[in-house]
Amino acid sequence: MTALGDLIDIDDRTVLVLGQDLDLGRGQPDVANALVHRVADTLVLVDTGVTEAFRTALLEAADRVGPWSRALVLTTHGHLDHVGNNDLADALGVPAEHWVPAPDVPQMRDPVAYWVRAFERVAGPAALADPAGTAARVVALFQPMRPFGETTRTYEERPPEQIRIGPLRFTGWTFADGAVRVLRSQGHCAGHVVVHLRDPGVLHLSDEDNGPCGAMADADQLKIQSVLGSAAVLVEAGEAALLTDGHTFAVRRGAGAVSHLDGLLAQAAALGEASLGLAGGRVVPSGFAARYARAMAGADVGGANPSTLFTAMSAVNQLRELGLCPESGAVDAPWSRPALRGPERAGPSPGTSPAPSPGPR
Repeated sequence: MTALGDLIDIDDRTVLVLGQDLDLGRGQPDVANALVHRVADTLVLVDTGVTEAFRTALLEAADRVGPWSRALVLTTHGHLDHVGNNDLADALGVPAEHWVPAPDVPQMRDPVAYWVRAFERVAGPAALADPAGTAARVVALFQPMRPFGETTRTYEERPPEQIRIGPLRFTGWTFADGAVRVLRSQGHCAGHVVVHLRDPGVLHLSDEDNGPCGAMADADQLKIQSVLGSAAVLVEAGEAALLTDGHTFAVRRGAGAVSHLDGLLAQAAALGEASLGLAGGRVVPSGFAARYARAMAGADVGGANPSTLFTAMSAVNQLRELGLCPESGAVDAPWSRPALRGPERAGPSPGTSPAPSPGPR
């Protein structure tokens, strides 16, 4: 049994700080796991979670990996459960840098608008009468919320780098003379990155392995599956000895890490196949979401923060993966495949000549 703020020692310079699950019924925000690492005299924080209790745990972990005289704070993406204590970069009392992904800055500045968009898409499937009110109530759980500080800048202000790790190539940015690698992934949401700590061999996926099908409106299923496959290759090649993430309260190693990743990919394929069988010519999202939930249960599909709401969000994304589009902007409007041919034209087809008129008899 784990509790918010528990520490898992990876080595004498690296600690995983455990968060907690979301419980809307109890008014409990989810808190993402964070990594605390030291490279020479630099303290590295990968995400900062949220809540004062988690902030205290981060500082305890920072003391555990010390001594350090500089700080580097890296945000994997802009979701509330990862960014609430980002102002720690300014509060540590040492020269510090804080980097965030540029595509996620809008949601960090206005999280309510981001979640309104997410919930409006599933107002029908999730039976949400008030998406805006629900978004406001969810966002209010995450306090205090300090996503920016005096030192905050975006990764994209730095020149992009081609980063080679074993047999794979990535684009991203390196820090601490290459000991810290930030790799663009952009699956779970628009700006998502994963972090590779070279010396302990830790690959932190953050939320890319939350489940076989992303729930967010800005998720990209292909990128999620691509990063899961790449992570498996890095583990098998010995370039990543340990796998950590934002919501699994454990450290995975070797064959266990590969099994976890392969399992997610197999689940994604199974859900895609099942969804194809559940979707006919025209699909009403609420009905599809109910069938999709049963398919998930039958396949024993898990993931972070399982709930009716997040299942509906994944179901809508699965419809998009099948190539369907909403027929209108109405709540619970049917989805269907786009027409492959335009409307029939009156008159001759292009490139043909009109039939000759019959001559006089």
